[in-house]
Amino acid sequence: MQPARLAPSPSGHQSRTDPRGGPAARPLLWLAGLAVVFTLAQLVLVAPGMGLGWDESVYISQVGSQAPAAFFSAPRARGITFLVAPVAGLTTSVDALRVYLSVLSGCGLLLSLWVWRRLLPVVVVLLAGALFGGLWITLFYGPQAMPNLWVAYAALLATGCFLRAVRDPADRRALTGLFCAVVFAALMRPADALWLAAPLAVAALCVRAWRRPAVLLALAAGAALGCAPWIIEAYVGYGGLAARLRRAGEIQGGMGWKLAFDAQLRAIEGRSLCRPCDVPWRHPATAAWWFALPLLTAGGVLAAARIHRLAVALVPALAGISLAVPYLLLIDYAAPRFLLPTYALLALPVALCLFRLVTGARPQLRPLVVAAVVLALAGHYAVQYAVLHVVASRSRETREAVGRIAAELHREGLRPPCTVSGEEAVRIAFRTGCSSRQIGGHDGSITRAGLLEAAGSRPVAVLVAGDRAAPSYTHGWRVQELPRLGGRAGFRAYLSPSAQP
Repeated sequence: MQPARLAPSPSGHQSRTDPRGGPAARPLLWLAGLAVVFTLAQLVLVAPGMGLGWDESVYISQVGSQAPAAFFSAPRARGITFLVAPVAGLTTSVDALRVYLSVLSGCGLLLSLWVWRRLLPVVVVLLAGALFGGLWITLFYGPQAMPNLWVAYAALLATGCFLRAVRDPADRRALTGLFCAVVFAALMRPADALWLAAPLAVAALCVRAWRRPAVLLALAAGAALGCAPWIIEAYVGYGGLAARLRRAGEIQGGMGWKLAFDAQLRAIEGRSLCRPCDVPWRHPATAAWWFALPLLTAGGVLAAARIHRLAVALVPALAGISLAVPYLLLIDYAAPRFLLPTYALLALPVALCLFRLVTGARPQLRPLVVAAVVLALAGHYAVQYAVLHVVASRSRETREAVGRIAAELHREGLRPPCTVSGEEAVRIAFRTGCSSRQIGGHDGSITRAGLLEAAGSRPVAVLVAGDRAAPSYTHGWRVQELPRLGGRAGFRAYLSPSAQP
């Protein structure tokens, strides 16, 4: 099939035409098909049997009826809680939540790619969506109540709308989309929204033809409106904005010059969180695509420059790099999900690079180039599937283990209203219907005296892992051995006298 041709459209943009009725002729059909495949992959490979993570339990407990709301620490934002509220407020079924988020994330992929159909050939947009959607990280977090994937969608949408808005002042839909995307990103993760808006604002100021007050206003107003709930909550519950920012920085380990490249390499082997990331790097093959990413991104930017469309590759590349700065240069630990917005944006120049490699090759060499690209992508997806299988299986095992621990605690008298403290308190408390409260640490939300007072009127369990010593205030409490949780050492529960089997 011949590659899609670029032809001028009445609005001045480049549109794709394909007389044979390929992707360029029916962009909605092809992009919707990609979104359906992405959704089905989540429902088949990830969602069944997946347990709730620690962060998910915190977010869902804010609106769900299964357990009292967990402590909401300073860095968190409530955007993802708003997103899951329609389901979490109606049912305690984790499977229903997974289906809801899988379908919603498929719709998010479609919407965030749809805006790019007027900026890049549809086949390039399709390839970018397949590259991003095929990552194990994207598939794994699609059905989860976590904010990072939604920031990625907002980043794609905002960058595409930005390019359309600065090119065509009459495109009011693009301006509205830019504003809404930045609001959405800020609701999910306020800091990420600022790292997204900053390079777009700089680009608008540096390019004379793009200096449109409406665009800058949309960026500033969107960030302000989206951050407003987080700022208001800072004054209501954290002692002010400065206090919340300071506490958020402490929980992150202190923001400063700290390189986390090696931590990310170890994390993409299949670790949801690498903190501290002092584990060995056992499977370097899982990071092959990570090393290729900057080279292919640069190739995509050069390819865009050669066809006089530099902005459609350079702007998303710069925005993606900006979003990676805090997670690669300012913290000393890693979680693969942190870079999802970066991967989403860099997928566009990478897809353009691969597209130009094929279409720009000599006719006699094109079959070899196509074969090489297909083989490389096949190997890449095979690795992604292998890692996804491992992390999804681990999540199912954790769900079963938490269920066994919750059942054992229930038999030992831990029934609502009750409180759980100590190791893994958030997930286990949520599963048992108890409140989770910690005396210290990131989630410090109760004093020792307060916990002892609570133990006088309702069941309290303090969980201790491995051979760690029990807190002194549990002296005289009943000890119960608990099942293992994943690869961790066994747990012991110290149960207050009010917890009767």
